[in-house]
Amino acid sequence: MSEKPVPEDLPAEDDEARLSRRRVIGTGAALGGAAIGGALAATVGGAARAEHGSATPASDANTKLDTESHLFRLTSAEPNRYDGGTLRGAHEGTFPVLTGQQASVYYVELEIGGLREPHWHPTAWELNYIISGKADWTILGTHPDGTYRNDAFEAKQGDLVFVPQGFFHYFANSSTEQPLQVLVVFNTSAQEPNDDIGIVATVNSLPREILAAAFGVPVAAFGAVPTEAKPVVITKRA
Repeated sequence: MSEKPVPEDLPAEDDEARLSRRRVIGTGAALGGAAIGGALAATVGGAARAEHGSATPASDANTKLDTESHLFRLTSAEPNRYDGGTLRGAHEGTFPVLTGQQASVYYVELEIGGLREPHWHPTAWELNYIISGKADWTILGTHPDGTYRNDAFEAKQGDLVFVPQGFFHYFANSSTEQPLQVLVVFNTSAQEPNDDIGIVATVNSLPREILAAAFGVPVAAFGAVPTEAKPVVITKRA
């Protein structure tokens, strides 16, 4: 935006007014630029979410906020059952008020010996709160110096565990006496496990000779590994 020329023959007492007007124009330009930048960021962010099926028009999301229930009885919800535990989820498919909010919550119960399949989330970070029991965790991520950091620890009742977006991780019930209960919060509306890539499907989808070359072992070492690529989600130690 360009200024209109200010006549040079204005009285000296108008200098302050002239400076004030320049400040207003400059502030307006800055605010306009910020608004444009914010709009572009929102558009790009929305496009990225849309690629993963989690973007929702604002009007639809606002309608859900006005018309849908704000209460979801998570622990009473029908669970997905696996050999090793159960998974209950509050996401936009089961709790419509979350539509477009980029949020979902899950209640995980692992039996003794149960474990969450090693996996990573391409589009979300997660926060895990240990309600009861204790869990072995491993979180593997990359770092600026080009190395891997493998963070292995045990989390107990009342602990909070953060897993950054894209970091490879798993957790398992480390107790031999009681089940493990974990509350998991994601910054995505995508339904779990639709937003994770598991280690079983990852390995099974690759040719045996590629795996052998990567691990530096004979192809025969992977002879017993199945080739069907499907999610395991929760399983149990043998």
